[in-house]
Amino acid sequence: MSDMITADLVDLDLAAQTKEAAARSLAERMVALGRVTDLDGFLADVAAREAQMPTGLDGGIGIPHCRSEHVTEPTLAFGRPAEGIDFGAPDGPADLIFLIAAPAGADDAHLTILSALARRLMDPDFTAALRAATDPAATASLISGDTAPPAPPAAPEPAATATAEEPPPAAPVPFRVVAVTSCPTGIAHTYMAAEALEQAGQAEGVEIVVEPQGSAGFTRLDPAVIAAADGVIFAHDVPVRERERFAGKPTVDVGVKAGINRPAELLAEVRDKAARGETTAPAGTGSPVDEAGGPGEGYGTKLRKWLMSGVSYMVPFVAAGGLLIALGFAIGGYTIDKAPSVAEHFVWTDSTSWAALLFQVGGLAFSFLVPVLAGYIAYGMADRPGLVPGFVGGSIALTINAGFLGGLAAGLIAGGTVMAIQRVKVPAALRGIMPVVVIPLISSAVVGFLMFLVVGKPIAELQKALTDWLSGLSGANAVILGVVLGLMMCFDLGGPLNKVAYAFAVGGLANPNDGSLKVMAAVMAAGMVPPLAMALATVVRGGLFNRTERENGKAAWVLGSSFITEGAIPFAAADPLRVIPSAMAGGAVTGALSMLFECTLRAPHGGIFVLPLIGNPVLYLIAILAGTAVSAALVILLKGMGRRGDGKAVEGTPATESGTAPKVPATV
Repeated sequence: MSDMITADLVDLDLAAQTKEAAARSLAERMVALGRVTDLDGFLADVAAREAQMPTGLDGGIGIPHCRSEHVTEPTLAFGRPAEGIDFGAPDGPADLIFLIAAPAGADDAHLTILSALARRLMDPDFTAALRAATDPAATASLISGDTAPPAPPAAPEPAATATAEEPPPAAPVPFRVVAVTSCPTGIAHTYMAAEALEQAGQAEGVEIVVEPQGSAGFTRLDPAVIAAADGVIFAHDVPVRERERFAGKPTVDVGVKAGINRPAELLAEVRDKAARGETTAPAGTGSPVDEAGGPGEGYGTKLRKWLMSGVSYMVPFVAAGGLLIALGFAIGGYTIDKAPSVAEHFVWTDSTSWAALLFQVGGLAFSFLVPVLAGYIAYGMADRPGLVPGFVGGSIALTINAGFLGGLAAGLIAGGTVMAIQRVKVPAALRGIMPVVVIPLISSAVVGFLMFLVVGKPIAELQKALTDWLSGLSGANAVILGVVLGLMMCFDLGGPLNKVAYAFAVGGLANPNDGSLKVMAAVMAAGMVPPLAMALATVVRGGLFNRTERENGKAAWVLGSSFITEGAIPFAAADPLRVIPSAMAGGAVTGALSMLFECTLRAPHGGIFVLPLIGNPVLYLIAILAGTAVSAALVILLKGMGRRGDGKAVEGTPATESGTAPKVPATV
């Protein structure tokens, strides 16, 4: 590690009072050595990592870190402030600050070295030596491992005692635990949690083997070790890879920082679960959505994640099927839906046959929308056991014409049914057949009964009423709906509210009518506005944006034109109070104008690249341009007002032409 840290990267008198200032001071040393090429860009990546989860650890340690394209080689800087700096650790501020910079494509060897440092930070002798160090060169040598910390005084040996003649008792069989640790970047917390659990295991007499799933990949635990384990600990902030390997074991599932801060408690908890006979279902009770969540989440938060799980898996079917259908219409005209099956009639030289092929393949892909939505909502709730009843329920929703709303209900019913079955304790002999026989059988029967005979028909009636309402939209009602959809598309820029509006529009394409085609057009037009507006603003008043934002503005032209609303997220993250209201205003204008102009759209995606498939395309472009102009003008006005206030810029938004952040930020 000696090439990663030198005396020039050590500051034993770090003059900083905030974590941002500490990161900047240490990063400037990296820039001076040519190891970081863009200070502001690198610090933005550090801040983005910090926003995912605080990097403070118990024991007075702060480890801001990130992988960044602005880093030329793996680098480690160390700072020791006179007063502690708050990095979000439960026990208070940190007085040992490590800034870890890894290139975006760091090789496994360097990441292994960084993981070794993370483990050493769990050694109290190592941290004590750092606090006592007085020479930067010696400190760098200590951190790199070239110099060992002073050994603690040896404990006196106990006095010899007489031994009895009878043989010693047989050693008890140790409690065995396997664990998985992981964090978003897989550099520091992953290995610190592994080290903490291993140390706690030694202290408690527990035989523990840890699988750190770091950014350099991971080495799978021996299946025999997993099979022999009495319990499992997951300390993670990203989904556990190949989680099904640990099914059927008593399991404790926590965030990675819990693995660092309270490993002994986790070992005691998994012991208690094993003693009570609590085990996960054979396929695992933790869903992919639950794995990404934090402890103490409310039901509303979980419900949102479950629904977004279904929508996220549905979107690729929407894009593929919808665009193929739209291309079929574009080539063969709007009567192509009456063409015979291409399996029975296909003329290689006839464009109509090719159009029919595109339309029919797209139609089949589109027919999966509701089953996939329902199946993956259930998957988000109950993992793989939820897929079968979810898909069955979604197919029933199609059969009874319950549509998109029926798919939502079927997914929630299927996931809830499986979760209820998983809570039932079953004999060990039956656990092996639960995921492949019992759970699919019972849950599919329950979902089928409820969808066919209880909730399906009322939902189908509601779906029909909604479809009829959309068909009859005109005048002021259509404009109001356009405003609402535009606001939803631009409020969270690809988040849950955006996805709800988009899913509402796509659901109408399953049985298209004039009203649902207008809704689809309004939703896509409004979703294009935020990135286009930010791109325009960076061109018109580039001085209000830093260098990184101006570069993001160039990409936003393409993203916005392609209907990728997320292209505006970097701007909103830096200045949400100005960017988001501006985007919403422009989106509302565009949605209203699109509905007023009676523009229609049969493709669920594509941006300006599906312009030939849009009804009233010229007016459609005018609606998008008007909303873009409104949003760009508002964001320029609001940012300009922020700069003029006391001659200061608002934190995280306007910046000097050189791209550096203002030194004295004003409050919002």
